[in-house]
Amino acid sequence: MTLRGTKIIKNALTHLVLIIFSLIILLPVLWIIRTSLAPEVIAYEIPPKLFFMPTLKHYAELFSVNRFQLFFKNSLIISVGSTLISVPIAALGGYAFARYRTGGRALQFGVIGTQMLPGVVLILPIFVIFTVIKLTDSLLGMILAYMAFNIPFLVWILMGFFDGIPQDIEEAAAIDGLSPLGILFRIVIPVATPGIMSSSILSFIMCWNEFLFALILTGSSTHTIPVSLAAMVTQRGVLIGKVSAGTALAIIPMIIISFFVKKYLVKGLTLGAVK
Repeated sequence: MTLRGTKIIKNALTHLVLIIFSLIILLPVLWIIRTSLAPEVIAYEIPPKLFFMPTLKHYAELFSVNRFQLFFKNSLIISVGSTLISVPIAALGGYAFARYRTGGRALQFGVIGTQMLPGVVLILPIFVIFTVIKLTDSLLGMILAYMAFNIPFLVWILMGFFDGIPQDIEEAAAIDGLSPLGILFRIVIPVATPGIMSSSILSFIMCWNEFLFALILTGSSTHTIPVSLAAMVTQRGVLIGKVSAGTALAIIPMIIISFFVKKYLVKGLTLGAVK
């Protein structure tokens, strides 16, 4: 066999393996979409039918009966609000740790150490505090709660990104007369944009999918998507059609965000890996 033939076979096998793994990853999503379009009787059938007349009944009932538009809006406001506030604060903290070693290793590990506590340990004191200051059942309270566990995580991630930026760039800017703040905002932040965008996506996803805090700290008018979907487990069983329809709709923001920031995401995931 020629060298060209061997290369073609290797490429074909590589693509075949990638296709198989892609199908494995996509299968749950495709099955959710299939179930969301299936009539209620067919959705529960075992063995399941693959071919049927699709219906939008589950989607219509989500909005007309279950107020899904309200919960979608709540999730969007909370996730975007928490991310927009957390990322700039975390960027400043990460830069301080990376360049000035503020607080030393003890403070750095103290910050990340807060992430090692399970959410169930933190939810009770947070609930008591929020009850006293009347922030339960409010979107602002949820934004602040998510900031509490988002910021330490983002600080640690962004510190790695800033460590990956050569200090020679900053030293050259300082020689040209830029102040430390000027270096940060005019040099470092633009260079670290892929990392910051990647961190923003992670922050958004964490807020968007979080369940425990949303379950305890929200009320009927401030529920988020995960809580509203969990409420569809009734005495009659799981409303699988509605749950699948709500899950399919909840995926849409992730797809849109990934489409617009994919170039930053790929760069960001590798920026902090090589120093």
